[in-house]
Amino acid sequence: MLRWSAGFLIIAIIAAVFGFGGIAASAASIAKVLFFIFVILFIVSLFFRRSTS
Repeated sequence: MLRWSAGFLIIAIIAAVFGFGGIAASAASIAKVLFFIFVILFIVSLFFRRSTS
């Protein structure tokens, strides 16, 4: 999921350089959502790993 987030961030940067503001904004927002989902799932997995061992 972190790889998808980085991919959308790169797409957003490239679109912003070429002047596609709408595409850049939507790709950046998708990247932000995916990053926060990754962080939440990572914290949950750390919590469950600690509680089971």
